[in-house]
Amino acid sequence: MTNGWHQADIIAGLRKKGTSLAALSRAAGLSSSTLANALTRPWPKGEFLIAEALGVHPSEIWPERYFGEDGEPFDRAILMKNATSRLKGAKTKENPLFID
Repeated sequence: MTNGWHQADIIAGLRKKGTSLAALSRAAGLSSSTLANALTRPWPKGEFLIAEALGVHPSEIWPERYFGEDGEPFDRAILMKNATSRLKGAKTKENPLFID
């Protein structure tokens, strides 16, 4: 498994295409800083917007978000659920703070 692109390479690639994360965000109807979230955490919509602007598939930029160490594709729904749980303070049924 190869490593994904460095954040600076993503930003440089967008510059070479004549755009920026902020410009892509605004063009998609988002706040100018919103797409930057995709650089640090899984967010399929943001990943696809950035990848489309770069002319590649998101899995080329972030292979670790799409493939396991064995090269098999991840179930993105599980990955997103795990990321969301971490962001919400892991309020799950296993967590005593969970309210059903």
